[in-house]
Amino acid sequence: MGSRIGSRVKELLAPRSFRHRLMAASVVCILVPAFITLIVYNSLTEEAVKRQAVANAEDSLQLVNGSVTNVLKGMLNVANYIQVNSDMNAYFKLLTSGNDDGSDPYEKFMARNRVLQQLDSLTVLGEKFFVTVLLSNGEFFTSYSADDYRPLSWKNHEWFGRLESLRGFQSYWSPAEPTAFGLEKLDHPYQLSVGRTLRKENSEIYGYIIVTTMEDQISSIFGRLTAGQEVMLLDGDGRIVSDRDPSKIGEAYPYPEGSEEAGSYSIVKRDGARWLLARQPLPFNDWSLVSVQPYKEAIVNISSIFNRVFLFQIASFVAFLLLLLVLLREFTKPLARLGRTTSAVQRGNLSIRSGIRGQDEIGRLGFLFDQMLDRVQEMIAEVSETQARKRKAELKMLQAQIHPHFLFNVLNSIRMKVMRRGDPESAKMIASLSKLLRMTISKEEDAIFLHEELDLLASYAELMNLRQKEEVRLELDVASEAFLVKVPRFFLQPLVENALVHGLKQRAGTIRVSAELDRLFLKMTVEDDGAGMEPDRLAALNARLNAAGPPSPNGRGGAGAEEEEDGTESEAEGSTERGSAGRTAGGADRGAEGGRERRTDRGVNGGMERRADRGVNGGMERRADRGAEGSADGGARGGSFSGIGLLNVVERMRMVFGDGFRMSVESEPERGSTIRLYIPRKEGARDV
Repeated sequence: MGSRIGSRVKELLAPRSFRHRLMAASVVCILVPAFITLIVYNSLTEEAVKRQAVANAEDSLQLVNGSVTNVLKGMLNVANYIQVNSDMNAYFKLLTSGNDDGSDPYEKFMARNRVLQQLDSLTVLGEKFFVTVLLSNGEFFTSYSADDYRPLSWKNHEWFGRLESLRGFQSYWSPAEPTAFGLEKLDHPYQLSVGRTLRKENSEIYGYIIVTTMEDQISSIFGRLTAGQEVMLLDGDGRIVSDRDPSKIGEAYPYPEGSEEAGSYSIVKRDGARWLLARQPLPFNDWSLVSVQPYKEAIVNISSIFNRVFLFQIASFVAFLLLLLVLLREFTKPLARLGRTTSAVQRGNLSIRSGIRGQDEIGRLGFLFDQMLDRVQEMIAEVSETQARKRKAELKMLQAQIHPHFLFNVLNSIRMKVMRRGDPESAKMIASLSKLLRMTISKEEDAIFLHEELDLLASYAELMNLRQKEEVRLELDVASEAFLVKVPRFFLQPLVENALVHGLKQRAGTIRVSAELDRLFLKMTVEDDGAGMEPDRLAALNARLNAAGPPSPNGRGGAGAEEEEDGTESEAEGSTERGSAGRTAGGADRGAEGGRERRTDRGVNGGMERRADRGVNGGMERRADRGAEGSADGGARGGSFSGIGLLNVVERMRMVFGDGFRMSVESEPERGSTIRLYIPRKEGARDV
């Protein structure tokens, strides 16, 4: 019951006319791309909004980074000045060595006063820094009052011991710590310090440089240069070094490290909200600046523009869709009328006409449809007359046929009568001819087994030996598993005929046919020990064989067909003409090893022996019109058996097996020729 209701609903919803289907297709073709476009637009818009928000956050953070870098760089400049000042360092070394004990007290006072003045001058301009120089002998120099903070107390700080590992201009930046200077504690709760070592030429430490600034000098920058963002300075361990909220200093970074994007920014979720985080490292230590802002606040101004564009696009899609439906209804009115006319014709009303005319495709369709109805009666009469003529033609064809068995029986009777008269050679010639005709006439299928093709080849060799004066020896070297491979009929006979006529020139010699089977191909060779051919003719022949393709629809072959038509192919093909390319050593004397059956001077059927070295002429006149210059296109003009040339063999095989079939010729002058065939074991794709 439920299935019937469902099918009924589908039937009601399915469009019943071309007009409705066209409208439905148009709606789908409009709505689906529109929907996809809106989705892509929304995705791209969201990405663009995100990039703009990130760019704004990074620009603000870049301003903060520049100001913070200037403050910290100022601290490094103070340390650098003290470290590279030769007069100050010479005085510090003199003090730590103890060689100034005999100096004049006034000179001592003046020298010490000069150092203090230089330290004070470093902090007069720009940011306020607290400079401390501690010597290894316990003496110290400061830019602040020792009553405000005892300089030797720096050695009690936890991080002071890490200065021992510093070399050269290496610096150690201390984490934020409570302010140690008495006058600064109330207004500046935290301080930041950078430390360096003073070393002699032998790397012995003779003093320390400590430059300190108040943390709020950095956090005040955050408030001046950013709006709506929370900015903090983190050390290498992820702890807050500076923040506008002093209570957060020293705490761990509160936001997770997981992010949607890789790089200098990330979007993280915390407490059910999304936050935009931007990070920029400082250039001279492992500290970094981080800005935090709610993602909604970062994109609110940008996304409103895209939302208005989005609504305008939706309204445009709806308006144009309604307009399209109206136009489609008007355009398809002639089609609906033509549909009603065809329904009337289907019911048998051949007198009705659509009356649709116009210059467009529908107008021409209506006119042609009316013309078609006008000719229906004429076509019915023509079809009836054609069928009558066809039946008469078939009858004449049946009357003209000769039953093949009658022909074979007559030939067999002639052979028996010739044998009774004592002429066995003529009888064998008639028997071989009968077998060839039987294979040619009685087989309807195009493909036969390889052993049947070899039987045909042996019979052909016997006939040729009876025709010519000198014997030709046919050797078959075929693997037993190859006998039952299906091959096209008469594909070997043209190759052997070329070897006989053009390679051996109808003189004595040996033609060897071998076959072996592997996983992909049936590999066959046809070789002779005849005249061979010159290298230039061999190259031209192989080029034409490679270019040959399946026959064209007009019955002519592929490449080289025009040459065959003009009869100019006798030289180029007369060299297959002369057989096939040079045989590799050892190919002709393969034995019966590995399950392979060596067949020499034998046919393929049963145990019946066929001698391919029979005497010549057996009462038959040798055909003198087959010279060494015969055409390779089959010799139909020269009295050959099949009229099939090498190019036609290649075309037939490629038509059956596709481009997987290959044939090549190897030859050397006066050493014979070899034709190699690679026949795919599976039939190749063919064009119909």
